[in-house]
Amino acid sequence: MKEIPFISETQIGELLNWSGVIEALVAAHQKPQAQIDDILFKSGNNSLLTRAAWIKNHGIAVKTATIFPENGTCSPDLPTVQSLVTLFDDKSGAPQAIIDGNLVTKWKTAGDSVLGAKLLAKPESRVLTILGAGKVAQSMIDAYREIFPKLETIYLWNHRFEKAVQVAADKDVIPIENIANAVQDADIVSSATTTTAPFIQGEWLKEGCHLDLIGAFRPDMREAHDSAILRGTIFVDSYRTALHDIGELGIPLANGVISKCDVVDDFYGLCCGNPGRQRASEITVFKNGGGAHLDLAVATHIKNLLDEENLRASNR
Repeated sequence: MKEIPFISETQIGELLNWSGVIEALVAAHQKPQAQIDDILFKSGNNSLLTRAAWIKNHGIAVKTATIFPENGTCSPDLPTVQSLVTLFDDKSGAPQAIIDGNLVTKWKTAGDSVLGAKLLAKPESRVLTILGAGKVAQSMIDAYREIFPKLETIYLWNHRFEKAVQVAADKDVIPIENIANAVQDADIVSSATTTTAPFIQGEWLKEGCHLDLIGAFRPDMREAHDSAILRGTIFVDSYRTALHDIGELGIPLANGVISKCDVVDDFYGLCCGNPGRQRASEITVFKNGGGAHLDLAVATHIKNLLDEENLRASNR
């Protein structure tokens, strides 16, 4: 059996771009729908999460992540989330590569949202507001800059304004303290916070804007108030992952604020040509739910890029 390669950010970082990642996500959603499943183990505050996906004629991936919240208090401190993605061949079942899971997650999460925006937001969007200043929010700045080259202004809001100022200086964007003003001016609002209580108000959204919701990932988490959800036409990356296991749409669904038929489409439809935005004045709402099939698509793209680079190197 041949040695299974390990792929790190050092090996692949310069080969990756957001355009290539979203092309890989589109291609994966033009194939048969993925089989996906999760396993979660807990011990006190610590967790082990395994997410698996199988796309016929595309591949198999298993991402295993440990979440140890107290690692940040260690000396020296350790990452609170550590993960690996294992790729398997769809036809033989043979393992093909092991990839740094945090690398895959970074490109998967932002790629998921910026694909949603490419399909739903106005292509001439000029103003972007990012809510949150963590690692995901910082990746979103880079992703949106590449995919929406007509952007003229990027605002950054965070509940701790000093963190927004710090990140804004590093990313060459504008920190803004008043959240209502930050949202009201935006053609695209991308939210990547860890709040559990909804804070984005519907009256802040201007006509024609696109609301990209990333942060909520548990059943008790929301970023957008009912008033924001009700103002827009709702889309998701996947019906299977975004509706019931995440509070963003799961709570308004359970409370009868919206129904399943209010969620117009997901990537399986949109990437195969179904219409998204219908009018320039329409507000679109997109929930990024993640999912192991997206990890599979990005991990396969990473492996293919490295294989191509290695082949070029061997032919020089």
